[in-house]
Amino acid sequence: MLMPKRIKHRKHHRGRIRGEAHRGNYVSFGEYGIQAMESAWISSRQIESARVVLTRKLQKGGKLWIRIFPDKPVTAKPAETRMGKGKGEPKYWVAVVKRGRVMFEFEGIPEDQAKQVCYIVAQKMPIQIRLVSRDKF
Repeated sequence: MLMPKRIKHRKHHRGRIRGEAHRGNYVSFGEYGIQAMESAWISSRQIESARVVLTRKLQKGGKLWIRIFPDKPVTAKPAETRMGKGKGEPKYWVAVVKRGRVMFEFEGIPEDQAKQVCYIVAQKMPIQIRLVSRDKF
């Protein structure tokens, strides 16, 4: 599971996700990318499950880049606990993804296989995604 080695603050505010991504919104490393069409928190478990699918489909010839990292802690209080007594302990880590962000990039497979991979990864994600390709100049 992905998580930071060390952090400045143990607990974060929730914040809110507004607007669309202006950084990381195009394919820069691989041939194809998986782009978010909605804004959401993507947990480290969801990133890992997508990574497993991508590495299995790419096999030896392909290469994969993960362009998001879960660096925001999400806290939760234990079940059946009374109100008060402070904020809960960090439970899991999420990456804040805005609409338009390219989350994964890969190369080394034909386009029809890339569409199949995108369909499988879409089932692992809590948001709508789409396959984008690098613009050839």
